[in-house]
Amino acid sequence: MAEQRAGVEPRPTIPGELKVLVAAAFVIAIGFGLVSPVLPAYARSFDVGVAAASFVVSIFAFFRLVFAPAGGALVSRLGERSVYLTGLLVVAASSLATAFAQSYVQLLIFRGLGGIGSTMFTVSAMALLVRLAPPTIRGRVSSAYASSFLVGGMLGPVIGGALAGFGLRLPFLAYAAALVVAAAVVALRLSGAQLRPATTGEPAPPMRLGEALAQPAYRACLASAFANGWCNFGVRVAVLPQFAVAVHDDTWVAGVALALAALGTAATLQVAGRLADTVGRRPLVLVGLVVTAVGLGLLGLSHDLLVLFVLSAVSGVGAGLVNPGQQATVADLVGSARSGGTVLSTFQMAQDGGAILGPVLVGVVADQAGFGWAFALTAMVSLLALGPWLLATETLGTLDGVKPGAGRP
Repeated sequence: MAEQRAGVEPRPTIPGELKVLVAAAFVIAIGFGLVSPVLPAYARSFDVGVAAASFVVSIFAFFRLVFAPAGGALVSRLGERSVYLTGLLVVAASSLATAFAQSYVQLLIFRGLGGIGSTMFTVSAMALLVRLAPPTIRGRVSSAYASSFLVGGMLGPVIGGALAGFGLRLPFLAYAAALVVAAAVVALRLSGAQLRPATTGEPAPPMRLGEALAQPAYRACLASAFANGWCNFGVRVAVLPQFAVAVHDDTWVAGVALALAALGTAATLQVAGRLADTVGRRPLVLVGLVVTAVGLGLLGLSHDLLVLFVLSAVSGVGAGLVNPGQQATVADLVGSARSGGTVLSTFQMAQDGGAILGPVLVGVVADQAGFGWAFALTAMVSLLALGPWLLATETLGTLDGVKPGAGRP
């Protein structure tokens, strides 16, 4: 009441529809984690080698990347809710079919189809967050969603490893069931939700990709998304465990390093979202990119166990700073009154592209020149993303793509 009397509006709470999406993200992440530890072993059960088993993991990400433009177009044409629910059911059907695959080729096809569904619900979920999040708490909403996904992803492999003891096919069945439950809850909860603001005239046209690319802030988001995918979803997941085992000759070290990185991200997200809504999106991303570069760039020189663990946690902190700022910036640019499926899918493509390309190129450098140079290359990618952000303008305070006082068209 005191804030209202002083003329200051209280900060809004996260809408109930978004809380449902956050909860669904937790269930989806647990389900994905269920299958991640058993998928390579399941692929090897079809009498294929290590490379072929690894390709089953990569095919999911590859189809996500390839289908992203079509997924964005579907969101703009059909709407966020229908594409989100369809995507969940496509992945559920893919997981169910994977559980009953009779050959390696069938396994490959079914996993690839799952990547298509994953793109559909990922892009549409991002669009729903943009649409439903009050502009003043976009950073906090992004943090809540990312935290939910992260915690679910940490719990999933533990449960999946336990389920695998009853057969390698069981985690895929559990994943399919989890996705169906998530789809049913979201369908019921969003059935009467107002996904677009009420208007008296013609609805605002969708934001086109060319329009977004004309904005320095969007180009900066693409750069940091690529770097974030390269560093935190690619190199940290695929190369850091190999370095930990190579240097310390024990697999538990890799597990602890990844867990500390995840904890660093989870802890930082709780603070970063609020900072993005108060201090600004741009400072958060700039600091996060530098912290990521320090954490991962020095890893190749860390032959002490304690230093390895500390740097792993630092890299996680960097990821926790970057994510809310860049996602809130994209939301600011699109605004809640417009759709921007292609704009959002391109942002997602940049991150997926970095996650796919990073481990491959860094792995080649590690083989040829050692882990020190490999992680130095990773740091350089993160630092190069600083350039576009230094040239970008702050978007905090932008409402539906219009700066305060700029006047509406």
